[in-house]
Amino acid sequence: MNKKHRNKTKKSFVKRWIGNLHLWFGLGIGLIVFIVSITGALYVFKDEVQNYLRKDFIHHSEQNIAQKKTLPLKVLEKKVDAQVKEKFPLHWVDIPLDKSRSYQFHYYENNPEGWNYFNELVVYKTAYVNPFTGKVLSVQDEKNGFFNIVKFIHWSFLLKSTWGKYIVGIPVLLFLFMLISGIILWWPKNKKARKQRFWFQWKNIKTWRRKNYDLHSIVGFYTSFFALIFTITGLFYSYFFVQAIMYVLFSGGSTVYPDYSAIKTTALLEMRTDHTLDKIASKVEALYPTASSYSLDFGYDHLDDHEHPNYEVFVKQLDYSYHINHQIIFDENSGEMLQNRPHKTKNFGEKYVAANYDIHVGAILGIWGKIFAFIISLACASLPVTGFLVWWGRNNKKNVKLKAI
Repeated sequence: MNKKHRNKTKKSFVKRWIGNLHLWFGLGIGLIVFIVSITGALYVFKDEVQNYLRKDFIHHSEQNIAQKKTLPLKVLEKKVDAQVKEKFPLHWVDIPLDKSRSYQFHYYENNPEGWNYFNELVVYKTAYVNPFTGKVLSVQDEKNGFFNIVKFIHWSFLLKSTWGKYIVGIPVLLFLFMLISGIILWWPKNKKARKQRFWFQWKNIKTWRRKNYDLHSIVGFYTSFFALIFTITGLFYSYFFVQAIMYVLFSGGSTVYPDYSAIKTTALLEMRTDHTLDKIASKVEALYPTASSYSLDFGYDHLDDHEHPNYEVFVKQLDYSYHINHQIIFDENSGEMLQNRPHKTKNFGEKYVAANYDIHVGAILGIWGKIFAFIISLACASLPVTGFLVWWGRNNKKNVKLKAI
């Protein structure tokens, strides 16, 4: 046997083993990949659908707002509590810079002992509030809402988030191998085979098995490169090592994520007043007047054993995406600014971490990116189906031949 023949035999052996792993992994995780892909496709347009369904209270109808002032935040908190009558305290508020929009007050309570989504997430509600009057325009039960349930099916199959994410994450990690192995198996042996692999040549093809095989291989090929991106950005949320690798890669080799916990509150608790949050809010809006919104935490006021090192405010620059954001650190007692971290001052690793979600759902490219992510998600959902039919068709063909004998 000459060297060329031995190399060819070796390659054939390796490819056969890759094909076997691709098959058995596919049969083992196909249903999970299908569910994760479908829920991912459903979740992509969450903001657009919710904004349409909630359009009547996302914007309040207050007139002449340019001549009016919003109520102090502690006053709004008391008014919202009195109307909602939720036994759990308010957790945080999202404040838009556009004052024609309603403030969103969030009630959120988590039970670390819960074993599934409905036990673990005790309450998650959003109250849409007119900031000039304190009137609650609507209360939305996010916990039992369609999109939050879809999100947690996608994330953990509605199991406890700390370990449910691995029930999804392990199959998705195997799917990553399948995407790579699929490209290897797709790769044509010669020029004649290449033509068939790049596009559908069905003029003289009548059997459904051949057409289904082409659907699986060709759709899989064109999908795989983008599916790799969506898969890796999804694994980012399941595995810390993926987060670490991506940060090190994009930060240029830095292994230390910026830590600002050393910047601590130094003012006395007695300096905190009912207007401390308003002082913080005024500073945020003065620094970033063109931003979309920012979030303020009410949680620190309700904790007897308060351990926050400082008070950090997240500022979202764009309405449709999170990838451009700013961080401001305040002394939570005096309301004095301790540090301002505009987006442009962050290293590229930090910027990638902030952009990961938007890349995952396509939002980083706006509505067209979301449409693209939706199409890729549906294509990924089709792969387990066509892959199963390839396997079933081959086995059924063998059974027919055995019966004929």
